[in-house]
Amino acid sequence: MSIITDHTFIDQFDNYQGEDDENITGNLTYDHFTCDTEKDLMPVYSTMFQPLIYSMVFLLGLLGNGLLLMVLLQRRAHLRITDIYLLHLALADLLLLFTLPFAVSEVLTGWVFGNFMCKLVGLLNRLNLVCGSLLLAGIGFDRYLAIVHVVSSLQTRRPQTVHLICALIWLFCLAFAMPNIVFLAVEPRKNDHTWLQCHFNNHGIHGYNWLLVNRLLTHLLCFLLPLVIMCYCYTAVVLTLHHSQQSLEKQGAIRLAMVVTLVFCLCWLPYNIALLVDTLVRLGLLSQKTCQARNALALGLIVTESIGFSHCCLNPILYAFVGVRFRNELLRLLTKHFPVCGPMLCARCFSKTSVSDMTTTTSSSQYI
Repeated sequence: MSIITDHTFIDQFDNYQGEDDENITGNLTYDHFTCDTEKDLMPVYSTMFQPLIYSMVFLLGLLGNGLLLMVLLQRRAHLRITDIYLLHLALADLLLLFTLPFAVSEVLTGWVFGNFMCKLVGLLNRLNLVCGSLLLAGIGFDRYLAIVHVVSSLQTRRPQTVHLICALIWLFCLAFAMPNIVFLAVEPRKNDHTWLQCHFNNHGIHGYNWLLVNRLLTHLLCFLLPLVIMCYCYTAVVLTLHHSQQSLEKQGAIRLAMVVTLVFCLCWLPYNIALLVDTLVRLGLLSQKTCQARNALALGLIVTESIGFSHCCLNPILYAFVGVRFRNELLRLLTKHFPVCGPMLCARCFSKTSVSDMTTTTSSSQYI
């Protein structure tokens, strides 16, 4: 699934090693050992596991982020600071999710959408992946300003300023993703000319060099930088709330800050480790001495990538629908457009949250 996960070492070996392998059929050679492709179970995993998981991620993410976007657009004239970040985050997640069906199709039938869509889908995938991660860091930094520096942040935390920050994030991520348009191209696999793949095929070794640089920047911008910012900001938030007067709302905010950071780390740390190992193998800094090691790395990339992209489904739950205000607005929206629950059930839902909603308007809404 090359537009999302870079090809594993088997494909890259085919593309950039010497011409000695041109006439090899049925076997591939790696680091002076031979792998029998007929016994390779990777196609089974990639054609069964990956499409199933991505289909589930796509449907659940589309539902969650779509509902979040609908709620926010219903009151777009009265968005709070955090709501602005959430609006951009939901949009980035939705655009990222729309690239998953193309990836599923490619792994099942090869790339059949042409060269233009190869470049466009690759651009959208990288743009929104990086943008979503940086917006998560922006939400953490905004919580840090709102709670740790309440007075001094009054000038900074204005809607116009936040819109400008989000626009700059989008422009920065677009500049980062633009080289994908140059280097992505559709070409047949070297060992199977009937199977087309969308990959960094343009400009030879320069495309391969961009692949490596792209991986390094992805490690930094999609994982390390957001994780450092979130850890620092949420740690400061937790310490500030812990030393202030305790309340149920503040205790919930502390737990939520910990969960947000932990979920981000659990979702993306395994994939970043697997991708780093694969990059070191490509550079020759690590060697794969057995076929089992090669297959384990390829399978690890597939599984951990699926875990990482599942984070798109969790963002609406972690950042929005955990709050009472969002739940109320979602219930009102659903009963307005989809009157499937009875009046008594809806009245019970609203009555149970009405008191909490009044208290969170002035207190916990600034923490969660």
